[in-house]
Amino acid sequence: MRSPLPFGGGDGSPRLYCDLTQSWSAVGGGVGTYLKRKREHILAHTPHRHMMILPADRDEVVEDGRAITVWIRSPNIPLSPHYRMLLRNRAVRDALERFRPDVVECQDAYNLPWAAIAHRKRHPRTALVAGYMTDFPTVYVERPLSKAFGATIGQAAGRVFYRYCGRLYREFDAVYALSEHGGGLKLRSLGVEDVKILPLGVELQHFSPERRDLGLRESLGLAGDQPLLIYVGRLDVEKRPDIVVEAFRALPRELGARLVILGDGPQREQFEALGDERIVTPGFVNDRETLSRWLASADIYVSAMPNETFGVSVIEAQASGLPVVGVAGGAMLERVRPGMGLLGPVGDPAAMAANILKVWNGDPRAMGHAGREYVAGEFTWGHSMDVLLGEVIPSALARRAAALADTRASARRTPLAEA
Repeated sequence: MRSPLPFGGGDGSPRLYCDLTQSWSAVGGGVGTYLKRKREHILAHTPHRHMMILPADRDEVVEDGRAITVWIRSPNIPLSPHYRMLLRNRAVRDALERFRPDVVECQDAYNLPWAAIAHRKRHPRTALVAGYMTDFPTVYVERPLSKAFGATIGQAAGRVFYRYCGRLYREFDAVYALSEHGGGLKLRSLGVEDVKILPLGVELQHFSPERRDLGLRESLGLAGDQPLLIYVGRLDVEKRPDIVVEAFRALPRELGARLVILGDGPQREQFEALGDERIVTPGFVNDRETLSRWLASADIYVSAMPNETFGVSVIEAQASGLPVVGVAGGAMLERVRPGMGLLGPVGDPAAMAANILKVWNGDPRAMGHAGREYVAGEFTWGHSMDVLLGEVIPSALARRAAALADTRASARRTPLAEA
C-alpha cells in the first residue's frame, strides 16, 4: 500500500520509487547494472517499493510483491541490437498515472524526462531525480556531426545540445552525475544547482585477482612473459575500440602480446576482417563469472573512450587487479590515479602504444594492486545506495516540499494583494 505521506513524515513509511529509462539492456550495460543493484537494495534493505518503466518487445506489466516492472513495446536501435527506443510517452504517462510513484528517476535526456515532467504538473507532489549517465551532446551530436560535416558545425550543434541539457536538468528536483569530470563540472557550468556525485559500485567478490586462470592464458598461446591486453565494452564509435586495436597493432611483434576484445557491435566485423591472429574476439559475455575470469587472466586493461561518465568496466578491471592504460578525458581522469596506470591524449594510438609498453616494462602488478585497493575503499554498491537513498532522493523530496510550500504561500498572498 502506498504511503499517504509522500514525504515520509519522518516515520519511515514506505514510498514507491520509479526508474524511467531508454538505456536498458537485459544483457548488460552500466545503467542496467545500476537498476538491478538498486532494486535488490530497495527490496532487501528498505520497506519501499520499486518500479521500473523499460523498453521491450512487448507491452506487459509485471507485479511481484514490492517490485513492479512496466514493459513498453519499443523498436530496436539500429546498430545497437541490445537496446530499444522507448518513444511512446503516452504509454509512459499512463503507467505513471496508474501507479502514482512518489519519486521518478530518469537516466537519459531525450523524450522520457518530459513525460515525467508532464506527470509532475498533474501531480505536483511527485519528486523528480535525473542522472547524467551519458555525455550525449559530445558523444552523439558533436563528434558524429564533426566527422560528417566538419568541426565548426559539430561544435555548434554540441553547444546547442548542452544548452538543452541545462534547461532540462534545471526542471528536476535533484540531479546527480557519476563523476566530476564525467558530468558534474559541465552541469554546474550550465546553471544546474547542487549537482551531487553518485559513485556506482563493483562486486568485489566477483571481480578479483583470485579469478586468474592460467589455463585460459595457455589456450591463447601465451607464455608467462607475454602480456595479455583486454578491452570490455560495446564495439562502436562511441567507445573508440578502434583506437585500442590500432595501438595494439603498433606494439612490437616480438613482445608476443595478445588482445582480447569482449563485446559486440558494428566494429566487431571490422576487427575480425584484419585477420590478425593475435586479436581474439569472443563476442559479448553476459555471464559475470566468465567476465571476471577473462579480466583477472589479463595483464593490462586498455580503453580509449574519452567521455566516460563513470567507467564501470574500468573499476571492474581495477577490482580484478589490472593496471589501466586509458585517455585523459571524462571520468577516467578520476578513476586512474597516479600509480594505477597511465593516461594519454585522446585519439592517439601511438601514445597509447607507448603507454602500454611503459606499464608492461614497469611494475604492472603493483599498479594493479593499487587500483584494487582504491576500488575496494571507494566503490561498493552499499555506498552507492547510501548516497542515493540518504542524500540524493531526500534532497529531491525536500526541494519538492519547499516548492509546494512556496506555491501555497503565493496562493494565499494573491487574494490579499488583489483586495
